[in-house]
Amino acid sequence: MTTGAGGTLDPPIEPKEAAVPYVTADDGAKIFYKDWGTDGSPVLLSHGWPLNSDAWEAAALFLAEHGHRAIAHDRRGHGRSSQTWHGNEMDTYADDLACLIEHLDLRDLTLVGHSTGGGEVVHYIGRHGSARVSKVVLVSAVPPLMLRTDDNPEGLPIETFDEIRAGEAANRSQLYRNLADGPFFGHNRRHDVDQGFRDAFWLQSMACGHRAAYECIAAFSATDFRPDLAKIDVPTLVVHGDDDQIVPFEVGGKRSAEMIDGAVLKVYEGSGHALPDTDRDRLHADLLAFIDA
Repeated sequence: MTTGAGGTLDPPIEPKEAAVPYVTADDGAKIFYKDWGTDGSPVLLSHGWPLNSDAWEAAALFLAEHGHRAIAHDRRGHGRSSQTWHGNEMDTYADDLACLIEHLDLRDLTLVGHSTGGGEVVHYIGRHGSARVSKVVLVSAVPPLMLRTDDNPEGLPIETFDEIRAGEAANRSQLYRNLADGPFFGHNRRHDVDQGFRDAFWLQSMACGHRAAYECIAAFSATDFRPDLAKIDVPTLVVHGDDDQIVPFEVGGKRSAEMIDGAVLKVYEGSGHALPDTDRDRLHADLLAFIDA
């Protein structure tokens, strides 16, 4: 307390609480986002399942330090965003992304999506167009279609995703441990992935709502992104590891690059799925070079 006129004690000055960055989606859901950096050209980073914007924090910091405005959000049901009962599918994810982009009035925007986030950003273009978008980067991304169907024989069998669903329903904490210690980082190949990366994966995954995590399995595996890829009319970089055990290169990056007119494909030899962590320096350099080109 301070002493005011006449020797009376003034009440203490309460610090103002910082506004929490949320945008309200069309159905009232609150979508959390981070907005770092300067007024440089904006880059929006979309995360994979079942993570949140923290998965992109190293890239966001790097891009902000190199003069860009880096934005990353928690998809609905994930992290700090609303855990809605409905809307855990790609149409709503893309519409939420549109709300965020319009709320921040982002233009000349580079969209970067890892894994499920890659599906989200291409579906955004499919539903909302590319008027605000200048470039797209797909990193270990799920398009064009992961699920094997009659017209997609290169996809993965339904049993692959049913097994993930069963693990999510039975003991999701153990499922996330198994993914982190195994195929997500490729730790089962070399046993060289830092414990911190694997712990962060588990921690972010457990912050995802149970229903959102369960329903998102269908969203990333069974959504057909081929019509969306055909609508991409801006420069696109596709980055994929050729030892990706989550989204195999032949199922994801190779085919997406073939379907996007003029796409540039970078294959990380021997690398797995979690490129934002395991191949951080190389990915950051490739992102910056592509964005600044």
